Amino acid sequence: MIKGIKKDMLLLGAGGILYAGIELLWRQRTHWTMVLTGGVCFLSIYKLYRRYPKMSVPEKCVCGSAIITGIEFLVGCFVNLKMGWRVWDYSSMPLNLLGQVCLLYSVLWGLLCIPLSKVCKKIDIIMSRYS
Repeated sequence: MIKGIKKDMLLLGAGGILYAGIELLWRQRTHWTMVLTGGVCFLSIYKLYRRYPKMSVPEKCVCGSAIITGIEFLVGCFVNLKMGWRVWDYSSMPLNLLGQVCLLYSVLWGLLCIPLSKVCKKIDIIMSRYS
């Protein structure tokens, strides 16, 4: 059980760093809440991909996009709408939901799941060596 918790914490941290790195490259800024959000997104996607290893790449993209968009929506409602921290605002984007998520970024997150799928598979190979 401790091994599983350590692995989850490692994945949470790696996902958070990756997510913040993407934000820094894309927007030239990030926020500590995005590190946590990214970690939760990555860990969730990793666990889904492990649970359903025969899932096709398009299915992984749709599911990954839904996971990231859903988590971003929940976090955005809390940090932006409730707390007023203004971490991001998509209200000027077409097809947005309360300014917290929008179709364009949902599609981009889905496309990101293509290489993410390969990363998850590689992590499994590496982790299996140490189990």
